[in-house]
Amino acid sequence: MIAVVYSGSHYAHWRLADKDRVIATFKTNGINPYFDDEKRIIQLLSKNINLIHHAEEIKRIYFFGAGASSPERKATVHNALAEFFKFGKVTVGHDITAAAIACCKNSPGIICICGSGTNAAWYDGKRVKSNNFGLGYILADEGSANWLGRQLLKGFMNGSLPENIHKKFVGRYDFDRKTLLEKVYRQKQPALFLSSFTDFYIDNKDDQYIQSIIKNGFEKMINTYLLPLHDEHPGAFSYFAGSVAAGFQNLLHEAAADANLKIANIIKEPINNLLTYYSSKN
Repeated sequence: MIAVVYSGSHYAHWRLADKDRVIATFKTNGINPYFDDEKRIIQLLSKNINLIHHAEEIKRIYFFGAGASSPERKATVHNALAEFFKFGKVTVGHDITAAAIACCKNSPGIICICGSGTNAAWYDGKRVKSNNFGLGYILADEGSANWLGRQLLKGFMNGSLPENIHKKFVGRYDFDRKTLLEKVYRQKQPALFLSSFTDFYIDNKDDQYIQSIIKNGFEKMINTYLLPLHDEHPGAFSYFAGSVAAGFQNLLHEAAADANLKIANIIKEPINNLLTYYSSKN
């Protein structure tokens, strides 16, 4: 039996399979070694009945997640998984690698994640070329769910939201300025809070103001990540993975067309393609 995991900061998507048969499909809280140590990861795993039930049967674990970039952070995840899955061989990789495998398969291209966070890289069909784009929710993540959340909260607190959007925000959320600042600056993992406003964007996606924020985020993402990669690899297709890219495809296509970028495909969750890929190897 194998376990394939694709984790953002918010959720981790799991698939357990045995000989091309899917045994279990479920989500847990996200696993990110920037925020989670080995003890916390093991505690999370120990709360899931599927993992408890199948832990000894699983012989290969393929984990890909946000934050699993450096050897030290990969080791944090690897050690926790190896402790929990006593009889399994563990492979840990970065989420951008998983997105490349899921979207591009063996074809070269520019791979971009746009979900809770944002990252991009050149994929040569076998490996992801390292770069300095993944700077996290404070310094980067343009166009992502937490970036969108920041724009909405700033607009609410500085009074610049259009009246109709302001009324909808107040009617939906019981927040005042003090509470919002507390959640952003004092609570743990504020990126999760910031990215929780995606549903508000989805529910109001036909509003012109909301569309302008989303498209502006996509334009910033393209200018920051994709155009530099496109300059290095002219004519390359771009591939996207993530909830924001998939949820607002029409605006993403518009922003890409304005920048003369060619989009090959957009997928919401790489996990199913990853499962197919690794099931064929076992």
